[in-house]
Amino acid sequence: MTNDHDGVRELLAAWAVGALPLGDARTVPLHLAVCEECATEAEELRAAVRLLDGTPGGTSAVPSGAVNGGVDRILAPALRSRRPRAAEVAHHAAPYAAAVAGLHALVPELEGRWGTPVVHDWDAHATVAHLVAADEHLAVRLGIDACLPASHIPEGISAGDAWARRTADAIAHEHGRTPAQTVATWAAQAAALLATPEARDPEPAARAVSVMGLRLPVADHFVIRAFEAWIHTDDIGRAVGLAVPPPPDEHLWTLVRLAVRLLGLALHDAPPVFLEVTGPTGARWLLGSDAAPVRAELTLDPVDFCLLVGGRHAPQDVPRGVTGDEAAARNVLERAASLAWL
Repeated sequence: MTNDHDGVRELLAAWAVGALPLGDARTVPLHLAVCEECATEAEELRAAVRLLDGTPGGTSAVPSGAVNGGVDRILAPALRSRRPRAAEVAHHAAPYAAAVAGLHALVPELEGRWGTPVVHDWDAHATVAHLVAADEHLAVRLGIDACLPASHIPEGISAGDAWARRTADAIAHEHGRTPAQTVATWAAQAAALLATPEARDPEPAARAVSVMGLRLPVADHFVIRAFEAWIHTDDIGRAVGLAVPPPPDEHLWTLVRLAVRLLGLALHDAPPVFLEVTGPTGARWLLGSDAAPVRAELTLDPVDFCLLVGGRHAPQDVPRGVTGDEAAARNVLERAASLAWL
């Protein structure tokens, strides 16, 4: 139990998502009644959590135990109806808010199944812990305090090894806590990200920052956060036998367009290939060198394309259509898969 200023500030995230330890459930509100600074910060966090829920009171529309009701009645409505209002987050942050809402919708179905193996060597609990560490990179750049103990990263270590070390430390730390505590930490950090000016205003989101070795506008980093949150929600859903729907079309195409831009940079000197991503708003891009004739045409479904870039489809297995030079098309698929960091 705590009622000191610094101690209460450490508990505001848990307060915002209704996950306070029993002993602090009374003392924190008492402190908020007399401390304007903490009360302001707490209300900003609570407002952001309500934003994720998509309802004025912040009440989840997905009942626990609804897993047998079918995907159309559970996660699909959550992803489509619990999107934030346009006035509250900017277009670039809306996919992240929806992806966070999707994982929120899945959490009640994990009761008693947090130890289920999911991906890599992570169980469901570790996968959420990984998301805490992954979102932290952007959160810190936007002035949000880290919510996990610092890692000891030796000087001179590669970015990939440093990221692996941070992920391992985060998972080890969170495995010492309950899944509910880990979810509360993740949700509060996500809410804090969505409460930043960069999530609500395209102008500050246009500035470039380096996150995990990738220098992009903040707006693009929000899209990457959406991509990862959806991929790992899908990982967890598959592990427990519940299909997770893809993002709504407008969000899915935001992910596709960013992935194509990054893929285009990776293929700037490759044999040129037309890439067509199908769908209601399908689009076509020329990838590769502009100093050579087009070698092939490659057609992919938008969800399959995103799963390829996210490392969930192998280049040789992803459903696709190819005309022309198979080797040139295969090069595009392999480069797309090489972008995966998830």
